[in-house]
Amino acid sequence: MEEKDEGIPNRELYALLNISPDASTEQIRKAYRQWAQVYHTDKYQASHMKEIATENFQRICEAYEILSDENKRMIYDIYGMEGLNSGLELGPKLNKAEEIKEELEKLRRRKEQEKLAHIRPTGSIMANLSLPDFCEGDGIMKGMAMASEVQSQMSKRIAVAIGGNLAVTGNSGGGAATAVLKHQISSVASIEFMASAGLRSIIGIETTRHLSPHSSATAGLAMSLKDGSINLSNLWTRQLSQTSNGNIQLLLGTESSIAVGWQKKEEKMSVAGEIKFGTSSFGASAHYTHRFSSKSHGRITGRLGSNALEFEIGGGRRISDFSTVRMLYSIGIQGVFWKFELHRGGQKLIVPVLLCRYINPFFAAGAFAIPTSLYFVLKKFVAKPYYLKREKHKAVEIMEKTSGQVREARVAAAKAQQLLENVANRKMNKQIEIGGLIITKAVYGSAKALKKLDDVEISSDELSSQVIDVTIPLNFLVNDLGQLQLHEGVKKSGIMGFCDPCPGEHKKLLVRYTCNGQNYQVVVEDYAELRIPQEAHKL
Repeated sequence: MEEKDEGIPNRELYALLNISPDASTEQIRKAYRQWAQVYHTDKYQASHMKEIATENFQRICEAYEILSDENKRMIYDIYGMEGLNSGLELGPKLNKAEEIKEELEKLRRRKEQEKLAHIRPTGSIMANLSLPDFCEGDGIMKGMAMASEVQSQMSKRIAVAIGGNLAVTGNSGGGAATAVLKHQISSVASIEFMASAGLRSIIGIETTRHLSPHSSATAGLAMSLKDGSINLSNLWTRQLSQTSNGNIQLLLGTESSIAVGWQKKEEKMSVAGEIKFGTSSFGASAHYTHRFSSKSHGRITGRLGSNALEFEIGGGRRISDFSTVRMLYSIGIQGVFWKFELHRGGQKLIVPVLLCRYINPFFAAGAFAIPTSLYFVLKKFVAKPYYLKREKHKAVEIMEKTSGQVREARVAAAKAQQLLENVANRKMNKQIEIGGLIITKAVYGSAKALKKLDDVEISSDELSSQVIDVTIPLNFLVNDLGQLQLHEGVKKSGIMGFCDPCPGEHKKLLVRYTCNGQNYQVVVEDYAELRIPQEAHKL
């Protein structure tokens, strides 16, 4: 699994000084003085040690110079070293924090406008197939529907969308073309103008306003160009919690209705439901999606109403960064269906296959059990081995591309550990005397490799290429009170004496330690905070 660093701010300089990203100026100065005492060149007589000290002392000085300067630190926190080296002026033109913020906002807005200027196409194709019709000699294709839309951000406040749809069923069909102009009036209000020509020729206007940080309202007016009928719509949305929101929709016109809905979305699951009452119909629907992993999910959907009775179950899997396939089994008053879906970017291909027009219990059970069994067989004996082989191949490719970089990083880490070793040993001996905190073994690297460390020796050649021993740096970071803290949000490969032994892979830190004669062990994520000792880590 690749490590997800996208969107995580650069924190290497904070790691070098082992301080929190929220550290005060005084804390930064104190950390710099402590590290400067270790790496100052005057402390070493041997030429090779002096050379190592000079190299690392320069890194410490650079980190302190940037983080102790309010303006440079602000740019670094947002854009990293790339922002500092990009030519953004830090002289008299930008000598106040407010001016820095203003300039960074301008750069951010410029990037947003460049991103928004791109045209974003979306579309879907639905091909309805029927096995009963095919068996009766009427052909397998029952109908087809296509829809497409192209959105373009003309400016920061104005967006245009042009789309169309076409549907064919048997010997009849229809279509429509639609154009929408959206104007962002302010940060809390927007207005849309819409026109549609074809099977349904209408013109309309819709406005949305945020009533509060947690609620919004939308009002719309649409008129049919064929019969002059007018439809009014109102939608109220309210955020109920950090992960859930509710809405009420009221439609007044040729088909009046009121609907109440609720949605909840969390990391591992999402659920939604709606109840709708109309002048000539009523209905209720709900769906639940559970994410088994970052790549696969399961889904259950139910619909009940005056013209619907359907239960749907299935799942999907992400096959690439932009593509997801899904297979669903559906049973209801319209018959028994299989539904195949392919989602790629903003495009969708949906193929419902009618298996039987009537609900036969034996046929319905077989239609569910056979593809489900086939899926698990293929997953275990075909798909999983294929993906494992592909991931291994990708890991080898990354390793080959970064092997030179990793070798240099390991050499630099080893040199840094040379300078830390004497102080680390003194601290460790002091902790031994008082029965305090002693790091007996610490290993940083591939999460997969660390899982195997409980079964094999850490010194295994196969695993040593994917991890780095960081026992010395962590013993060095133990304070006089017999405590150790690594800060949250800081990638551990940036800590002095550490390096990234496997770029692109998910990494963790394993620490084995003793305190007061007791043995402890803990494994933490790359960006997670570590505080030891803790009773929860006791073996």
